[in-house]
Amino acid sequence: MTTNEIGEKIAVARKLKNFSQAQLSEQLAVSAQAVGKWERGESMPDIMTFQRMATILGTDLNYFVRGNDSVPETEPILSTIAAEEKDTPEKPDWNLSGGNWIDADFSGLHGLTERFNGSNIEKCRFLKSDLAGLVLKGNNIRGSDFSRSDLSGCKFAHTNINQDTFIGCDFTRSSFFHSKVSDCDFSMANLTGVVSKWSHFKKVNLNGTVLYRTKFEYSQLTDNTFTGEITECSFENCDFARVIFDGAILRQCFFKNAKLKRATFVNCQVDRLTYAFMKTCKADLTDVTVTEDKK
Repeated sequence: MTTNEIGEKIAVARKLKNFSQAQLSEQLAVSAQAVGKWERGESMPDIMTFQRMATILGTDLNYFVRGNDSVPETEPILSTIAAEEKDTPEKPDWNLSGGNWIDADFSGLHGLTERFNGSNIEKCRFLKSDLAGLVLKGNNIRGSDFSRSDLSGCKFAHTNINQDTFIGCDFTRSSFFHSKVSDCDFSMANLTGVVSKWSHFKKVNLNGTVLYRTKFEYSQLTDNTFTGEITECSFENCDFARVIFDGAILRQCFFKNAKLKRATFVNCQVDRLTYAFMKTCKADLTDVTVTEDKK
């Protein structure tokens, strides 16, 4: 089947469930723009998303990929879809790249294009905004508040991020490449699957931050304190300066650093594997306790 035919089937199944594109996107944790692109045949979801969509729409995977017409009455539905698309204006598709944005309130923002590059952003508010999947390259972001926004899957590159607030933000699977993050508040943020490469994190508030499968590679970590649970994270070829792991619980963490002795571990608990990596890197293990591995 062609992508257009598959997109048509997605639209039919959605309409039979009386879902709007926005409602379906919310169920699948993707943007409404993504659903629109699927239905127009411009792109396709991955297999895991197909499976979730089949469950949500009450059909099966074969309906989408093999032309199994398990959903009835397609012609009336297609006519309804065509009429709606004709009468309903498209959602805004804004491009904020190359702008000088100062002291503006963009709270609740959504509908941006895939890139937000080359901009100066100062003292702006992006509270509860949907910025997922954006490429943010060559920006200067200073003194702005992004609290409780969706920044998952974003790619920050050659960007200076200074004195910004990211409380409760979702950074799942985002990346920082050749960027500097300083004097920022990441408390209660979700950094699951985040990758930092050739970047510098300085004086970042990590209180209550979720650190799971987070990777720091060839990065500088300066004046930061890590607390709470740190699980399956890696610190490879990093430069530590005044970094403290205070009461942290480290599980299945990977360290490969010649300068780990510059980090301080205070009242920390680690599993045996993590301890082995830390010992090899000549960390000061005086205040580190090895816990029994979970069965």
